[in-house]
Amino acid sequence: MDAPHTAPQLPARTTPTWEVELLISGVAVFAMLQLPGWLDGVLLTLEPRVNGDWRMVVVMSYVYAKSAAVVLAATFVIHLMLRAMWIALVGMQSVYPAGIRYDRLKLGPIQSEVERERGFDMAATVERADNRASVAFAVGVLIASTLAVICVVFCGGLALVNLAAAAFGWKVNVMVLFATIFAILFLPVLAAMLLDRQLGARLPRDAWLRHAISTTLRIGSRLGMGVGRNPILSILSSNGGQRQAMLLFNGAVILAMVTATTSLVGIQRPEWIGNYGLFPASDALDVETDYYDDQRDPQAGRAQPYIPGMVVRGPYLKLVVPYVPRRVEALMQQCPIPGSANDEARAAALLACLGKLHAVSLDGRPLPGLRYDASNDPRTDRPALLAMIDVRDLPAGRHELRIARPPYSDRKPRKDRPDPGYHRIVFWR
Repeated sequence: MDAPHTAPQLPARTTPTWEVELLISGVAVFAMLQLPGWLDGVLLTLEPRVNGDWRMVVVMSYVYAKSAAVVLAATFVIHLMLRAMWIALVGMQSVYPAGIRYDRLKLGPIQSEVERERGFDMAATVERADNRASVAFAVGVLIASTLAVICVVFCGGLALVNLAAAAFGWKVNVMVLFATIFAILFLPVLAAMLLDRQLGARLPRDAWLRHAISTTLRIGSRLGMGVGRNPILSILSSNGGQRQAMLLFNGAVILAMVTATTSLVGIQRPEWIGNYGLFPASDALDVETDYYDDQRDPQAGRAQPYIPGMVVRGPYLKLVVPYVPRRVEALMQQCPIPGSANDEARAAALLACLGKLHAVSLDGRPLPGLRYDASNDPRTDRPALLAMIDVRDLPAGRHELRIARPPYSDRKPRKDRPDPGYHRIVFWR
């Protein structure tokens, strides 16, 4: 075996050096892999607290942010592998500068001739590996940054419109209003680009239409629609083909958003994942662990009533019913409240109204005298109703609580699985 080269040299590169670049990628991989899970927790914390247009802001922010996080995590993983491959090739070139020794391989004469004809060039292979890693990293960062900008512009703009509508009492469709503002800002720029492509070469320099197109395009450039605002995409389009670059870019964006949306559905409907089609699942039969405080996941679980555990031993059964605006807000706006009521009287009237919306029955018998108190879920800090149910006279065995629940005000009923209109909690005495 040939003696290794005694002075391996890596090619000179501008800062950051390959050691720093690889270290940053390695650290970023572990950091970015934690971000999607953190975003899931944020969504599960915020989503039960909001309703209507604000829920759209939260969900869309999650989808765009989760898409950007997934793209960044995949980018750092792929870049780390490609950059490691480049470093390995550089090292092998430095240790064995002669490259492949065909005469020492067990090849037949024909295969040896075929391989030599391919003209393997180690320097060109190293250069291609370097370019591949750089382009992959640039494309990933481009997609993630674009999704982040869309998240800030779209969701931030929608939030501002929501705040303005609430502050001025506008009775308008917030989404339509936002789309109108967006169209006023960006459609003229798109029209100017189209006119420039079709007529720009034929317009005289002193023509008013040329000045109008130029002014509109300058405004569009300041809004972020110019070539110089997105140099990575512009370089890829001009060197690798505009159609191929746009197909790659748009395809990756769609894939990332589909992945984020699928994860959102998977969080809310975990039973969809897995081959459990024949398992007898229904609201009339299920015993969900989220109904028991000693088994539920307060962050990932849905906001629904719970009791301490499946077995009740004391004289009273503690029942906590989280406040879910999407179910009760529209109905509570119709609650009868005296016009001259002070804050305490108004709160008492709302509490009584909310208690009627969450009426309770035990073993099929209504509990009309049940009293709710305003409280909170101590593990999630969400507002909730608290009731203490007297179970001293209950016999030993299985029992069933039913807590009424209004349907979602912003969701159409599902035909395949109709809402029974109540939560069902089974416990044993």
